[in-house]
Amino acid sequence: MKHDQVRPGSFLTRVPPPLIVCVITLLLISFALARYYVRATKPIIHLKERKTTFFFIHTGSGFGAVRDSLAKKGYLSDVETFEWLARRKHYDQHVKPGRYRLVNGMTNNMLVNLLRSGKQEPVRIVIQNVRTPAELAGKIGRHLEADSMQIMNFFKDPAVISRFEFTPATLLALFIPDTYDFFWNTSPEQFLTRMRQEYERFWNSRRIHLADSLQLSVAEVVTLASIVEKETNKNDEKPMMTGVYINRLKKNIPLQADPTVIFAWNDYRIRRVLKKHTEIKSPYNTYYHAGLPPGPICLPSIASVDAVLHAVNHSYLYFCAKEDLSGSHNFASSLEEHNRNARKYQKALDKMKIK
Repeated sequence: MKHDQVRPGSFLTRVPPPLIVCVITLLLISFALARYYVRATKPIIHLKERKTTFFFIHTGSGFGAVRDSLAKKGYLSDVETFEWLARRKHYDQHVKPGRYRLVNGMTNNMLVNLLRSGKQEPVRIVIQNVRTPAELAGKIGRHLEADSMQIMNFFKDPAVISRFEFTPATLLALFIPDTYDFFWNTSPEQFLTRMRQEYERFWNSRRIHLADSLQLSVAEVVTLASIVEKETNKNDEKPMMTGVYINRLKKNIPLQADPTVIFAWNDYRIRRVLKKHTEIKSPYNTYYHAGLPPGPICLPSIASVDAVLHAVNHSYLYFCAKEDLSGSHNFASSLEEHNRNARKYQKALDKMKIK
């Protein structure tokens, strides 16, 4: 029996054309997938000796600005590969501002997915120990995209302040001392809105009732608490000290609170308030004006606020720091007794040469 001679290429000539097309297509797809896989899984973030860093994308930035910033900072080991994947995942059309944590060795896919998701790392802001809204704006501006000037201009805007039901003098009463997490690109308005929510949570019906029982508004409670805050750091004395101020308010006796005078002078180096200091013309001079000053002289601690709300009911009208300079105070019901306490304290200051 004779066998047909197989000519070179004859097998392919017998393969149906659609199958050839299918095989070639599969090969091309496989090649494309392999290329995509290699590019997507390629480690692209290079931080040298650091393990992590934060990358900031400003509000309104486009893809080009993000790409150029990553490249300029030396974070990208392959700019072209990053751009290639970003465009295929349409990140170039969905840039989201924020603060992002980059990890050394992060793959291209991980980087693009992170930036595209908008899953940014929050910043932690501690709000406490400030005297004025301007000082608070400065502290906030160090952590958020908005700088201190932008925040302060927002704080000073009459329309904004009235919308939040405060005045320029009482604005500090809006803030509750605590540690908060914010997104870096939080706007000044979003910041104040969050603070208003925290304010309403803190000033619950129980605290409002306690303020009403003292015949004080919330802003007045915070203002009095700010004075107490600067008078003593001993929390156990604060309710007693508040009782003194409440008694003086009821009798329309000037509070004569040294911290308000220091605030009026805006000179926090003053260690000993003298007669010349009490003569300053200022609505915050409680030697000169009866009643509470226009607003808080600092952001008081929660302990000081609650001390005011739980003021001790007594007959004392005066207090003076103890002569042992321990930070504790002597309380007195009469001016004569108070003057004796004051002379002992002044003698101790003279001995220490504190002027």
